[in-house]
Amino acid sequence: MQSRFAVVLGAVALALVALRGGLRNEVPSDVLFEGLLAMLIFFVIGAVAGKIADYLVRQSVETQFRQRVAVFEEELQQTQQRDSKSDDS
Repeated sequence: MQSRFAVVLGAVALALVALRGGLRNEVPSDVLFEGLLAMLIFFVIGAVAGKIADYLVRQSVETQFRQRVAVFEEELQQTQQRDSKSDDS
């Protein structure tokens, strides 16, 4: 997820700078320099955002999994207690 965010944001930044340069008839070498700089900056931002998103998703999935396992174990214990009571009767 981290690398995907980084690549996408970097590419979007480069495309937007190139589009702006084309619309304003700017010098291509200046547009290239600004585009690469924007791409680098947004690549880093995307990498950080992707790392955070990956962490949050993993934590959420793990928390949900642990909650479901706890519910399952509780229901299993209740079922076993009912079974042992019915066997005693």
